[in-house]
Formats: sequence, structure tokens, C-alpha cells
Amino acid sequence: MSVSLPGTIHLERRRLVSRPIQRGPGYNRLRNMLIKKPDDIPSSEITPKSQYLSRRKFMFGAVATGAALAGGYYLRTSSEIDQPVAADGVKLSGIVKSQFSTTEKPTSFKDITNYNNYYEFSTDKYEPNGLARNFRTRPWTVKIDGHVKRAKTLDIDSIMKLAPLEERIYRHRCVEGWSMVIPWVGFPLSALINQAEPLGKAKFVAFETIKAPDQMPNQKRRDVLPWPYVEGLRMDEAMHPLAILVVGLYDEVLPNVDGAPLRLAVPWKYGFKSIKAIVRISFTDYMPPTTWNQMAPDEYGFYSNVNPTKDHPRWSQASERKIGASIFAAKQRTLMFNGYADQVAGLYSGMDLQKYY
Repeated sequence: MSVSLPGTIHLERRRLVSRPIQRGPGYNRLRNMLIKKPDDIPSSEITPKSQYLSRRKFMFGAVATGAALAGGYYLRTSSEIDQPVAADGVKLSGIVKSQFSTTEKPTSFKDITNYNNYYEFSTDKYEPNGLARNFRTRPWTVKIDGHVKRAKTLDIDSIMKLAPLEERIYRHRCVEGWSMVIPWVGFPLSALINQAEPLGKAKFVAFETIKAPDQMPNQKRRDVLPWPYVEGLRMDEAMHPLAILVVGLYDEVLPNVDGAPLRLAVPWKYGFKSIKAIVRISFTDYMPPTTWNQMAPDEYGFYSNVNPTKDHPRWSQASERKIGASIFAAKQRTLMFNGYADQVAGLYSGMDLQKYY
């Protein structure tokens, strides 16, 4: 399999034009509203009044409330946060530890499964947990097509046997300015790519989320995002050992709310690149469309690498708020490529990362 050098791909970028996504009504409003820095979000947009944190239930009182809101923290009652998580709870066996895991303390299972961007279900951070509870993940198949020798359709159980399952404790950085440390269970994306045997003309890998409006309520709406959600990677990015397909969390089957039964994890990129509920993987000779890049190309680039020196047009990316930390904790400094520069910087050698963001 041949892989073009990054420079070659960018010299040909005008020819490799993405196929357009149709923008629904309200596009100009949506591009400024859907993804926001926490500090920019009024409390009235975070959640209905019935779910606001009662002052009587907030043990720190009005002073702490003011500090939390000023810092952009979403506060919920303990009963909301402790609601059951939509997960099978089935333990995965044969998991091996990975040399690529960070030694940082993982974010709690409760926080990972209750603070989530999953717009197919809701644009609220906390609602997807409940709304995804009855999402059907069996039977599940993934179509593999495009410029490959072996186009095929695999069921999720076959996919889980492509390579030994590994625990990958990864940093996760959202473009909104918050972060987690997540103990994923999965295997290298390259294992599936090698099974498909891409042709030499395959330069990119495209991913597609399931379209199931009967289960995903926001897919019935045209004013959220164009559906289905799509993402893409350059071939050398997809083949990198840090890029994985995820099937589990905390040694258990992946919860519905976190993208079950199959999602991507690319830890050096902003979180929206790690597409959930994958049903199609295609190999293309052109840069594939990606949902947020098509919605607002001046804000969300195709690459979307974590870069503290490249600010979002509406907020700084120099620091981040760690989910699970004290509401009084200072933000921490964001690292280039989310702390994975030693492993992935070579993929972008010679590229202008302010231009190709």
C-alpha cells in the first residue's frame, strides 16, 4: 500500500475537493450556537429551568454558585448525575495493557458517561445518557468499501476479533475547551484497514455514523446538523498506531452514550473527530467531507489537531478545564497535539498548522 507524503497531498488539495454536505435551514445561526466555549453559554441555553440547580440544594451557597457560573461550569443535582448509565455492563475479556496509555488518572465512569456531546440525541451535555438508553447496538454491521481489494460488510462481533483488545488510557480534548482522561478499550484502526487491503489510490479514510431517526431524536430535525454525521482522516493518520477503533470503556462493553458499539478515538485531535456509532468506512482518493468542517470551515478544519497556538475564532485554545476537577481549580495548559507531539508531529512535517488546522 502506498501512502502519499503530506506535502504531496496538500499541493493537490484544490483538486481533491470534498463532496458538499447540504446545509439545512438556520445554518448561519447554528454555526455560531452549536459548539460554544463554556464561558459563552448563558444558563438559559444549558438546560430547561426545571433542571437548574436549586440554590437550596447547592451546599456552597450563592458565592460558589456565582464562581461556578463565571467559570463556565455546568452544575447538576446529584440525582441527575447519578442516574443509571445506558451500558450493558458486560465485562470484556482478554484485554491487554498498552504502551501508549498515559499515566494520568482517568476521569470517573460517571463523568465520562454523563457529560457528553452526542448531537444525534441532544445538544445538551447531560440528556444523551437517558435518551440513548434503549439505542439498539445488536445486530450491527459496518460496510467497508471504496478503493479496496476486499470490499466487505462485517458484523460487530467479527470486528472485535480483528486484533487483541487493548486498554488505551487517552487524553480527550474537546474543541470547547474541556478535557478528560478516558480508559478506552479497542484496537488499532490499522488492523481493519489491513483487512480491507486499500489500493494505491486510496489517500483518505471516510467514516459515517448510523442514520436512525426512530432511535436518535435529533436526526428528525434539519436545524441541528446534516445527517448522517461524517468524518475523515488522511491515510497516514488512520494507519498511525495511536488511532484506534473503540468497543469498550473501563473494561466493559462501550456504553450507548459514548458511541456504542463502535467509535473512533484519535487522541491528538479534537473530540469531534472521533466519530461514534460507525456503520461505514470508505477509502477515497479525495478529501472526504466532514460534518463540522462543512458547517463552519473557518472554525473547524479537516485536520482539527489540538493546537494551543491556533485559537478558535471565538475563544482561546491555550488552556482547558478538566472535567471532574474542583470548580475552583485553575485551568490547565493545553499541550500541542494534546500531549502526543512526540508520536505524531512527524505526520505534519513541513505543514503550516495555522493554515491547515
